[in-house]
Amino acid sequence: MARVLPFLDRKLISWACWLILLALLIALFRNIAASSFLLFSTYFLGIFIEAAPFLLLGAFISGLLEAFVHRDDLARLIPTRLLPATVMGALLGFIFPVCECGVVPVVRRLFRKGMPLSVGVALLLAAPVMNPVVFASTYIAFGWGPLLWGRFAITFVVAVTVGLVFSRAQPAEVLLHGGVGEELSLVARRPPWRSGLTSAARVAIDDFFDMGRFLVVGALLAAALQTFADSRLLLEIGQAPVRSVFAMQLLGYVLSVCSTVDAFLALSFAGSFSSGALLAFLTYGPMIDIKSTLMFSAVFRRPVLVVLIILPLLMTALISIWLNLNLALGG
Repeated sequence: MARVLPFLDRKLISWACWLILLALLIALFRNIAASSFLLFSTYFLGIFIEAAPFLLLGAFISGLLEAFVHRDDLARLIPTRLLPATVMGALLGFIFPVCECGVVPVVRRLFRKGMPLSVGVALLLAAPVMNPVVFASTYIAFGWGPLLWGRFAITFVVAVTVGLVFSRAQPAEVLLHGGVGEELSLVARRPPWRSGLTSAARVAIDDFFDMGRFLVVGALLAAALQTFADSRLLLEIGQAPVRSVFAMQLLGYVLSVCSTVDAFLALSFAGSFSSGALLAFLTYGPMIDIKSTLMFSAVFRRPVLVVLIILPLLMTALISIWLNLNLALGG
């Protein structure tokens, strides 16, 4: 416990600096209308409070992986062939039911344990949608309709395809701070439960505070855009088969709503936007949004981050536009 406290003190000092910076920003913009500032605060707190528990869950899972899972375990579990391994990565969200915030520390830890790039990228993109919690919320919102199955099918196809694209790269070219398998486990063999949980808590604290700063900044940016951007421009193009898709992708990126509840928000747009646009919102938004983009920047190199944002954007857009032009999907 004594080893954890100095580490925790350093992290608390880091967070205190962020809070001081936030207070300075508030002081600089104190002339903003009180109603706008109240709305901004409401959006920020809503995004942060919604996402923080899932980030904490992801950080705790990351700690358990560090303490109890070794590289040999991954080697035994992951298929040796590329396609089956990538497909498995896309389906791992049903084992690690975390949203777009919680999955980042999990994938970063798995990369350091030796997980192949294709598997990790597929997990990173698919897990926010392909997990039991999101399946249940989407079913409650839309029932057993095409929007439910379309959401999962598009997510699966995009995640596996992008994962296969990344399989051609070298880990050192993609990841920050070294390649796959660089970090060794804290213990040489599987520890007893008590000491293992202590080690897991230490790692979880590290990951939570490390990724939490990106969550705070992302929530601030998303809240600012929601407060000051004119949403009427999006509603005016809701039924256009092409423009509506890009509009809903932009909306999903900006709103940064947690994937566990975004289906209910999409339901509120069902009368104004095309079905393809709703699918674009339900697939691209959970994969990539403002807060996850900043969190990805702690894992991937900057040029790779651009590819990781643009490739799913184009794939989900093309599929959604094709559905709008060729099929009439019901809710």
